[in-house]
Amino acid sequence: MTELVFRDDAYAKSCSAKVLEINDRGGIVLDRTVFYPTGGGQPGDSGVLRVEGGQDIAIATTVKGDGPDYVVHVPAEGAGLPAVGGTVVAEIDWTRRHRQMRIHTGLHLLSAVLPYPVTGGQIGADKGRLDFNIADPSGLDKQQITDQLNALVSADHPVAARWITDAELAEQPDLVKTMSVKPPSGAGHVRLIDVAGHDLQPCGGTHVSRTGEIGGLRVSKIENKGRQNRRVVIVFDPDE
Repeated sequence: MTELVFRDDAYAKSCSAKVLEINDRGGIVLDRTVFYPTGGGQPGDSGVLRVEGGQDIAIATTVKGDGPDYVVHVPAEGAGLPAVGGTVVAEIDWTRRHRQMRIHTGLHLLSAVLPYPVTGGQIGADKGRLDFNIADPSGLDKQQITDQLNALVSADHPVAARWITDAELAEQPDLVKTMSVKPPSGAGHVRLIDVAGHDLQPCGGTHVSRTGEIGGLRVSKIENKGRQNRRVVIVFDPDE
């Protein structure tokens, strides 16, 4: 198991760690990490492992291994490998991560503005999207949605994580907005992200601590992706 530092502190940019294993594909497993592994529509972090007295190892991405808390750091092509048992400093590409955090929280706001079942989503450093199951899209207006999003951003609502039990989640099925991806259960508890007074849903990803940190958003596109599937794309405004 890997201690998931990012789960309790999304603002942690680096941490010291011990190398537990190099797997059969050359992936690096640490005893603790600030690197978020790909999942829930959020890309895995990139960055570097700094080896004391040695060469820095560029990390191209991070993925989940066997088990929910088993994180594999994937070296960039041609990068070296650390010694098992050695110590490294794991350091993420903070600029990329922070932009993803801002987009991710912005997508939670989008799901509050558009209270429809979510059929899919993707988070990036420059844009994000949610797909909604909407029978009648005639009421979707890019400028109106943009204005509602920015009102929530400007209000600077606090964003916090908290935990409930599997049983509590089962008693509140309306908390789950996604139709295709269900929150992980079986561990006894589920993490919720709470945008105070506006959105509460299960999420294991990284977020900013207040909506004001997101900055201006704009709905750049609304697409028809099926009989009832509508894709809404958001970007930073002005685009940064």
